[in-house]
Amino acid sequence: MSSAELFALIALATVGTFTPGPNTALSATIAANFGLRRALPFVCAVPVGWGILLALNAAGLGVMVLGFPPLRWGLLLAGVLYLTWLAWKLANTQRLSEAEQGPVVGFKQGVMLQFINIKAWFLALSVVSGWVIGYDNTLERLFEALPIFMFFGLTSNLTYAWIGASLRHWLRGPNETARRLQWFNRGMAVALLGTVVWMVQSAFKPI
Repeated sequence: MSSAELFALIALATVGTFTPGPNTALSATIAANFGLRRALPFVCAVPVGWGILLALNAAGLGVMVLGFPPLRWGLLLAGVLYLTWLAWKLANTQRLSEAEQGPVVGFKQGVMLQFINIKAWFLALSVVSGWVIGYDNTLERLFEALPIFMFFGLTSNLTYAWIGASLRHWLRGPNETARRLQWFNRGMAVALLGTVVWMVQSAFKPI
């Protein structure tokens, strides 16, 4: 890739990974409720899952999925239901002791989340169509784009997880009756629902 293409790709990777979304919201929330160590499997799952998704899009799966309405809407429905369920669980967690007893999104769930996130499909298809497909050195360009997005995906989610973990002591409050964690989780639940709304709106736009 030329320097201009590489700069544009890095800019897209920065915006696409560091802006709030389901991945970053979950990274911060898991770390705040369970600690940074418990959040690391999900943090690592995001770049792995998205890397697989990018490779599959380069192989032509993205065009088929997004161009076939039943499959596209099926993925969207699965993503909406899963994220809405996670938001509901978050909104009803009031104490760290309750969080410890609740489900945590681990590595496998983190990888699978990328495949039901319509935003991830659109982003991967944008990268493939803009920087990979249509050139003589398609495979070489894929292997240039892949580590960039995996690096930024890891860095962004690790940053959000670190922020969440840094808030953990403060969220605990002076005692278990403090409402800080409850309001934090509710805020993250609203953020997840916001990404659900964005996903649905994006799905109605032409590909």
